Amino acid sequence: MTPETIEAYGVRLRPFRPADAPEVVAGCADPETRRFIPAMPDPYTARSAHWWITEGAPAAWAAGGAAYAIADRDTDRLLGGIGLTPISDVRGHLEIGYWVVPAARGRGVAGAATRALSAAAFAAGAARLELLTHPENGASQRVALACGYRHEGVRRAASAPRDGVRHDMVAWVRLADDPPGPTARLLPDLPDGRLTDGVVTLRRLGPADADPMYRLHSRPEVVANRVPPVAPDRVSIERRCWLAESHWLAGRSADLAILDAATGAVAGGCALVYDEPTTGQAMLGYSLLPEARGRGLATRAVGLVAGWSFDVGLARLWAGTRPENVASQRVLTKTGFQREGLLRGRLPGPDGTRVDSLIFGLLSTDCTN
Repeated sequence: MTPETIEAYGVRLRPFRPADAPEVVAGCADPETRRFIPAMPDPYTARSAHWWITEGAPAAWAAGGAAYAIADRDTDRLLGGIGLTPISDVRGHLEIGYWVVPAARGRGVAGAATRALSAAAFAAGAARLELLTHPENGASQRVALACGYRHEGVRRAASAPRDGVRHDMVAWVRLADDPPGPTARLLPDLPDGRLTDGVVTLRRLGPADADPMYRLHSRPEVVANRVPPVAPDRVSIERRCWLAESHWLAGRSADLAILDAATGAVAGGCALVYDEPTTGQAMLGYSLLPEARGRGLATRAVGLVAGWSFDVGLARLWAGTRPENVASQRVLTKTGFQREGLLRGRLPGPDGTRVDSLIFGLLSTDCTN
């Protein structure tokens, strides 16, 4: 590609200019930018911006990539940056990446720029574009989906190191012959961000839920039903809460907090794991804090999740319980699940033992009969 101006989707992509330096500093010194793009200088100063504009961006072009300023089409003011890095010239494989100044976020700037540069790259002969996002960067992953990139997996320890630590990166890929438009999601967002019947409310799990989720999953009776039956540490629960949006966007699972609708307090958790997308089957699990039990909240939550699941196209839900967990079996039968059988020694138990599992199933057609 050559550094020619691109105007498309409401934005302008052009070479960087010395006058862009203040906005480059504003964007690249921002804590969120530094958090998700650790390769940037830290601290990011006016000298850093001058080096990028005069040396860094030209070097990217000279190496066969691209380094564009994202600018407002009306004022030409810088809104961010976007570029391409060659991965394999022979294979026509490049990586695309971007950042946006804080004042321009939430306006579709990153999505417009990504669509514009992706189209230009494919027109110039690229066959495959890869976009890597930090697992906790849900906003960037939504940009990828909106621009037609598909989830391809996790690149372990693929980030640039910061303080000696590397992080995994989520890979999103678009091919030159992929159909236009956004990528269809296996698990759409909840309507208005929640499900509720006025008594119980469910919403996506988030970082603020770490305290009640750690308290819940540390309970001995909940640990006994974990796989394996080992109490989690606080760090693993915090990570689960942070990654809930990423796993949802990738279509892996819908991890939900169960709330008491009257008080807004977290009452428990519910997870829908899309274990067989090709057959339209997902696994359902749930648990409540002690103070929320015996009030029918689990039954209501399971019913809400099941209804939403079938509305978005799933065909079958299944759940497993230990034979002695009668309370959980009552929840399932009350919501229409049917017992399908006993799997002997299905789960790892304590001290190297194996534990039986009762399997219950619910079909989308069960809810219409």
